[in-house]
Amino acid sequence: SSALVLGDNLFYGAEFVNSLAEASARTDGSTIFGYHVANPTAYGVVEFAPDGRVLSLEEKPAQHTSNYAVPGLYFYDQNVVSLARSLKPSKRGELEITDLNRLYLENKKLHVEIFGRGTAWLDTGTHDSLIEAAQFVHVLENRTGLKIACLEEIAYKKGWINRAGLEANIKKLGKSSYGEYLKRLLV
Repeated sequence: SSALVLGDNLFYGAEFVNSLAEASARTDGSTIFGYHVANPTAYGVVEFAPDGRVLSLEEKPAQHTSNYAVPGLYFYDQNVVSLARSLKPSKRGELEITDLNRLYLENKKLHVEIFGRGTAWLDTGTHDSLIEAAQFVHVLENRTGLKIACLEEIAYKKGWINRAGLEANIKKLGKSSYGEYLKRLLV
């Protein structure tokens, strides 16, 4: 089993961890996610039947069948490598993740989890969207005084590193604002 996340994505939200836990617990098939967007033609799109079944997946369709984009986050079972080997290059000359997901759909092994309004997904693949993501993070961190995705903080609170481990990380960071933030965790 494996998970794949494209590097130009930013996810944020209290329910995000729960969504990941559900997807990683599934041992059969593939799990992708759906996120409601205003401009679906810019993304891969998932189409649903009235009963919630997935009908189709399309990459950047000229005419969209739904407003649910597929963010670049995927969970696959142990069959992913053999399925990926069966793919043929697209007209662009590339192996497409949408084609892999379609194989799971054809085999009735594709699951789609919908991210709710409490989860933010920012695609940072363009200059403008990267600036928007930076502003999003800046506003949240300044308003709350908390860092987003602070790996040392997460590790410390989960018990993956102890106080000495956190202190060692702080020492490496010197007098940076990031190091100062981590020092507050020791109080």
